[in-house]
Amino acid sequence: MAQRISVIDYGMGNLRSVSKAVEHVADSHDEVLVTDDPQLILSSDRVVFPGQGAARDCMAAISDHHLNQAVLEAAATRPFLGICMGLQVLLEFSEENEGTELLGLIPGQVRHFEKGMNGPDGRRLKIPQMGWNRVNHCNEHPLWRDIKQDSRFYFVHSYFVSPEDSALVAATTDYGINYASAIAKDNLFAVQFHPEKSADDGLQLLKNFVNWKV
Repeated sequence: MAQRISVIDYGMGNLRSVSKAVEHVADSHDEVLVTDDPQLILSSDRVVFPGQGAARDCMAAISDHHLNQAVLEAAATRPFLGICMGLQVLLEFSEENEGTELLGLIPGQVRHFEKGMNGPDGRRLKIPQMGWNRVNHCNEHPLWRDIKQDSRFYFVHSYFVSPEDSALVAATTDYGINYASAIAKDNLFAVQFHPEKSADDGLQLLKNFVNWKV
């Protein structure tokens, strides 16, 4: 059955890359929309919530587009995929921009990588983390289907999520510390990495999302 998949447009995401990647893995009869219309978002079967940039700018853009309630309702009621800042802003508070209140859907905070961290080879790690890194699955989940444990995905970020409930952590990544790189709760799945930039495994994750029966 054909479905509508909305990619939320609040002016802060790599929308073309995300929408084209979703279109690539979706059924030819599926409709993939890039939209900031709350009614269209809430009439969709699935919702993708991308994002990049600073926390304060993202929250301001979400508010300017009158999308706060639409995001929260979509995340509570249908298959919902958050990407990068689309993960971070789901939490309560970020250390970025001297402190930023977020959407508060997931109890927890967004923290900055500490300066002076070293990798396993003793070399100083650069902030932001930029490049490919391993993703370790914490549990089985439909979105990990046909993706091997410790597959590499593409990251670009200086902040990481720290949810209060460790049971929500669907994957971890090691970059000076072992942090949550994916969270899952009911119909919601959100990742710190960019599946649309992560070659075959990224496309497989998007395909799994498009076919996810919640």
